[in-house]
Amino acid sequence: MAGALKGKTAIVTGGGSGFGAGIVERFAGEGARVMVADINGEAAARVAAGIDVIDGSEGIACEVDVSDAGSVAAMAAAARAAFGTPDILVNNAGITHVAGPLEDVEEDMFDRVMAVNNKAVYLAARQFVPAMKAAGSGVILNIASTAGVSPRPNLSWYNASKGWMITATKSMAVELAPFGIRVNAVNPVAGETPLLASFMAEDTPEMRARFLSTIPLGRFSQPAGIAAAALFLCSDDASMITGVAMEVDGGRCI
Repeated sequence: MAGALKGKTAIVTGGGSGFGAGIVERFAGEGARVMVADINGEAAARVAAGIDVIDGSEGIACEVDVSDAGSVAAMAAAARAAFGTPDILVNNAGITHVAGPLEDVEEDMFDRVMAVNNKAVYLAARQFVPAMKAAGSGVILNIASTAGVSPRPNLSWYNASKGWMITATKSMAVELAPFGIRVNAVNPVAGETPLLASFMAEDTPEMRARFLSTIPLGRFSQPAGIAAAALFLCSDDASMITGVAMEVDGGRCI
């Protein structure tokens, strides 16, 4: 798919690490000009600086709290100033609570999970959907999780947030299809990202072995694998695909 995104522009939230950084690197390698948006401004700048120059344009870094309306509005303004309305929006930023009994999760942590994983999708839609409608085109990709399809115990509120994201993806797809906007999701299984330790409560060889035993292919998700799925769904090769929540999970949800 060399050059699959040539001439396209994209925003990737949570692009400073993990799956987001993998998506940024793959999109840039396929010709897209990418804004790396992350709450960690230094991480966003590092990833953006590592992007090869594309048609004379380097990656753009943007510090953003995706759960804050003002911060998301500022990100949208920066994107408009840099390259206009993005062709692609990837809602990748996400957090979880530490694995444990559902009644033990503190209210402020619950609120933060829902704000980052769910409210952020709403806030981004308010900023970018009107311009996409006016353009008659656009792609939105939500990075959900197998947790929204096949929940694990002791991650109840994270599971629920990702189930919400999958339903939102399908609803957005139906509503926005007449305007030429496609909306899809990717459902990774647990991966080698900063969230992995929180999913397991403790990162030990024994706990990793337990997790891996539930994945038929016997390995965690890797950023490159999620980026490959994201590339396909955001490319013109997927022009007939909308409302899909693609499991990239090594067979976890079979």
